[in-house]
Amino acid sequence: MSGSKFFFFKIHGNLYAWFDRYKRDLPWRKTDNPYHIWVSEAMLQQTQVVKVLDYYDRFIDAFPDIERLARSDLQDALKIWEGMGYYGRVRNLHKAAQILARQGNEVPADYKAFRKLPGVGDYIASAVLSFAFKMPYPALDCNIKRVVSRLFLVSNPVNQTSSKKIFEKKIRLIFDEQNPRLFNQAIMELGALVCRPSKPRCADCPISFSCQAYRDNVQENYPVSIPRKKRPLRHLAAAIILKENRVLIVRRPLDGLLGGLWEFPNGEIESDERSELACIRLAKTALDLTVEPFEELGKIRHGYTHFKIVVAGFCCEYIQGEPPEAIDFQWVRPDDISKFPFPKAHLKLFELFRASHPKQLFFDKM
Repeated sequence: MSGSKFFFFKIHGNLYAWFDRYKRDLPWRKTDNPYHIWVSEAMLQQTQVVKVLDYYDRFIDAFPDIERLARSDLQDALKIWEGMGYYGRVRNLHKAAQILARQGNEVPADYKAFRKLPGVGDYIASAVLSFAFKMPYPALDCNIKRVVSRLFLVSNPVNQTSSKKIFEKKIRLIFDEQNPRLFNQAIMELGALVCRPSKPRCADCPISFSCQAYRDNVQENYPVSIPRKKRPLRHLAAAIILKENRVLIVRRPLDGLLGGLWEFPNGEIESDERSELACIRLAKTALDLTVEPFEELGKIRHGYTHFKIVVAGFCCEYIQGEPPEAIDFQWVRPDDISKFPFPKAHLKLFELFRASHPKQLFFDKM
């Protein structure tokens, strides 16, 4: 065996032995069902494993196959996803399932065909095809990029699109084409448990002998990343409008942030505008309703990827008017709110409302 072959044999052997001993017990690792793996990978983007565990089981129970998801109402899928954020992921899963339902209800075992589906980028395509079909595609998630950046002292920022090719080139140097599923899972786990963003546990690393950052004692300097811009703060006013013991909810357009979710009427507060007056203005201009604020509920703080919000919530009495036909709205009993998918900030606002109103309001039969 040549020196280079022995070197890579040692990397793979050490890595796989470590993985066999220390890997976490995760349900999506126990299946080769490409649809189930696809769901897990969509969830794991932007969401921690511990949170995904509960959502994954509930989603698979409700939609065990592509056909079931394709036939479902998007609102049902959004409701199960509620609280996990980044709702474009589930909207894309739903769209893709409807496309595949017309093509035989099978995940394509072809990179280009799979890549064409909504929400399927290079990472998800590589991960699903390597895990489900054992096809030789390295899956470059943030964990693997972190390991690669330290192994090879990659100075290109991990969060810069132009760095993609250099990371693909470097991972190919140690990639195991004979065992792509095992390699991808093992090195991902190494990044998650040992080669952490800060305070990496190098003493526990099975491949530290090959790590240039460890050799030079510069682990904390890698990976290199471009600092995120400070997120701007937006001030919003939201109105829980009451009409005969019912509240008004409106559905957001499917495209864009929080698409398809329901919420209470809201909008940005103008400069030097009082919050309660903003509620009156927004109700009139957006919904053609006349309302009268009568109770301040408090403020909710929440953060999204590119901005943060402070929401001033008010209870408002309905006076007159009817929302335009173009608005998807409903007047619902407060105890029926839980049937609808809501953004987290509006769920928090509703909890403030519940806390300040008598229980009989929620159970009165209309």
